[in-house]
Amino acid sequence: MAKSLTSTARRRPRYGLWLLAIIALGAGGAAWAFREPINGYGSIASAYSARVACSCRFVAGRSLEDCAKDKLAGMEAVTLRDNPEAKSVTARFPLVAEATATYREGYGCVLEPYEG
Repeated sequence: MAKSLTSTARRRPRYGLWLLAIIALGAGGAAWAFREPINGYGSIASAYSARVACSCRFVAGRSLEDCAKDKLAGMEAVTLRDNPEAKSVTARFPLVAEATATYREGYGCVLEPYEG
């Protein structure tokens, strides 16, 4: 009887490892299957956030912390970083996309790279 308990106890961690491996493969497969929409939404979210935050920061003259409160629902993952010397704001959607908007006199905030 003691022998069967130890063999059962040894099997349980294997089930947990298999379950963990299956979940990891499923999550990886889902990320691979939806990579284009995720990349597209991430690019749009970072570009939109950079441009809006740049306008808020350098046209309206508000602080970056105050501008971060204006994010739309669903954009909580986007982080903002400003560079007051360059008058630019960089928005980053983790592991997917990053965009920078820079204030240009006479044009307002434009996304980089700017060719005008």
